[in-house]
Formats: sequence, C-alpha cells, structure tokens
Amino acid sequence: MAAKLKANSKKKYRDVKIEIFFSKFQKKSIKIDNISIKKMGQLLSTVNGVFFSPDELRLVKDSPEERRRFMNIILCQTDRKYFYLLGRYEKVLQNRNKLLKTTKDLAVLKETIYIWDKALCDYGKQIYLERKKLIDQLAPFVEKAGLYLSSGKEKIRLEYKSTFSGDDYDKQMEKALHDNLEKDYKRGFTSCGVHRDEIDIFLNDVEVKSYGSQGQQRTVALSLKLAELEIIKERTGEEPLLLLDDVLSELDEERRRKLLKFTAKAQTIITCTEFDKDENANIIRISE
Repeated sequence: MAAKLKANSKKKYRDVKIEIFFSKFQKKSIKIDNISIKKMGQLLSTVNGVFFSPDELRLVKDSPEERRRFMNIILCQTDRKYFYLLGRYEKVLQNRNKLLKTTKDLAVLKETIYIWDKALCDYGKQIYLERKKLIDQLAPFVEKAGLYLSSGKEKIRLEYKSTFSGDDYDKQMEKALHDNLEKDYKRGFTSCGVHRDEIDIFLNDVEVKSYGSQGQQRTVALSLKLAELEIIKERTGEEPLLLLDDVLSELDEERRRKLLKFTAKAQTIITCTEFDKDENANIIRISE
C-alpha cells in the first residue's frame, strides 16, 4: 500500500510545492520544491495550520503535557530557533535522566551531573521566556474569542504557571536541581524545569479544568484554537490554514453560526456530516 500527497502553498513572497510519500514498505519521504528533506523541522513554517477536532478537549481537561504541547506547536511554527532550542533541552534532559538512572554511586553523580544542569538551566530559561511572551500575547485573543463565542457571557483568562520566573530563572533552577538531587536520584528523573510547566485556564475566574462543564470546556478549547489562528498571523504576517474536523455537530446553533462567520478570515477546510447549503463554501461529498 502506498499514497502520495501533493500541495501547493501560496506564500506572501513565493509559492511552495510540497510532496509527501507514504508506503508500507519504505520510509516516508518529503520533498519541498522537488528537493528531499531529511528532518521534519525543515518543513516548519512552510505551511502554517491550526487543527481542531472534538479530541482537542484534551487541551483543557487532560494533563499539563497537552497544554505544553499547545505552546510548543505555536512557537515551533512561528520561530524555527525555538524548535531547535526545544530539541536541545529535551536531549539534555534525556541525558540527565539517564545519568540519574544508571549511576550507582551518588558521590560520583554529584561530580558529573553539573555539566547537564548548566545546559538544562540555560536552555530552560530561554524556553520559559519564549513561552511567557507567547501567553502574554495570546491571552487577549483568547479572551476576545471566548466572549465572541459566548455572546459576552464567558470570559477566559490564562496564566502561565512555572516553578521559576524572572531574569534569574536559570539561577533559581540551578539551585532547585542541586537541592532536589537526592530525590531525583531515588526516582530516576528530573523533577523540575520547563518540562513541568503548565497553563492555568479560568472561565469567569473559575478553573475550567476542574469545575467547567463539558460545554464550557469545549468553548475554551475552541477559543484557544481561534486565538492560535490569530497569533500565528500576527507573528508571521500570513493567515494559517484552519482545519476543522467534525466540530460543527458538537456545537449549538449559535456557536456554530459564530464559528462559521469567524472562519471567513482564513482558508478553512471543514469535515462534517451535514452542512447548510446557504453557507458560502465549496462542498465535496464523500460516500461509500
């Protein structure tokens, strides 16, 4: 079995052709303008997109990892340096955790682990500053989107939650790594750093993860995605592609109308089981 996907992306200054080949029997291959690329990172920012499906409720109600992933996706799409910075941090973190698990003698560990601690603190501070800046920029868009979808009834507030903060982030983290070394040694993993950070989300000043209804959580998740659309445009100067997978059936009539009105801002691809014929859209029907 094999499949080939081709796309032409019309950018602000040039057009780009992308080809992806999938096969059961050979490794996936990707080409940009007929030139093969070796790393997925080279595809970043070639086509910026925002994806939303019913599963995106995980962004609100699941573990902090989902919200860190949300920040990382935006930052990797809009800043290639962040992509490589994040990769370096994760590599150093893997090496530190491996050292914690495999070193038999704590005294030996104390003599060698400082090398990884220094790198982890340096990269961690840079990642923290980029994420903090992103949330500061994103928060007004999320608030605006939430008020728009709820007709002014639901105000969303974001707070970036990190163990450390400020210009001396790296020094705070270095001290914590030193103080927690014995605990980390016993557990076999690093207990502090940007890989443990979180976004707290409040709806009308109530934490939505724990106390919001499913409908409120859905509104928050959709607001975050619409804000993602706006922030990518602000950062890149180009409107990203909006992909909505089976979302309309999950929304009431008022929110559905507002969402479709909002999608007029960007090229949007919607998959659904029913659609209003009066909407201005090119409709492709797929059946068995």
